[in-house]
Amino acid sequence: MVDIQSTNEQSSDDQELAKVLAGVSAQADSTPLSADEPIVTTPLPDPAPALEEEAAAPVNDEPAVTPAPAAPDFSSYAPTTPSMPSDSSDLETIKKDAIVALRPLVDKLTLAPEEKFDTYLLLLRSTDDKALIAPANEAAKAITDETRRAQALLDIIKEIDYLSGQPAA
Repeated sequence: MVDIQSTNEQSSDDQELAKVLAGVSAQADSTPLSADEPIVTTPLPDPAPALEEEAAAPVNDEPAVTPAPAAPDFSSYAPTTPSMPSDSSDLETIKKDAIVALRPLVDKLTLAPEEKFDTYLLLLRSTDDKALIAPANEAAKAITDETRRAQALLDIIKEIDYLSGQPAA
C-alpha cells in the first residue's frame, strides 16, 4: 500500500525545489558581477515551514495559464515611400543633365582601364554620340586582361554596328 501523504509531500517538495531554483537562477541572471566583486551566496530558506502549509492546503495539479501578449496593431501605420520625382520625364531630365556634366570629366577620372571603358560605354549607349567611340576604344585597348579586353572590343564593334544601322554580327 502506498502512503498518499508521502506522495503528496514528495510532489510538493519537487514543486518547492523548482520554485527555489527558479528564484535563484532569476536572481543570478539579473545581477551581473564584475571581476572585483566577491561572490556572495545567500542561504536557501528552510523548506520545512512551507511544506507544512502546503500539506494542509489542497494540491492543484492544473498548469498555470499565462495569457499570450496581444499582437501589435499596425493598422494605423501608413507605408512611406522615398521622395522621388513623380514623372519619368523628370528622371530623364536629371539623367541628361548628369550625362552632360559627366562627359567632359571622364578623361579626368583616375579609373582602372576596365572602369573607364565601362563609363565610356555607358555614356555612348545613353547618348548615341559617335564621338565617344574613339575614347571608348582606347580605354578598351588599355585593358590588361585579354578576356576582358576582347569583350570590350566586341562591345565597341556592336555599338558601331548599332549606330551605323547595320545588324550586329
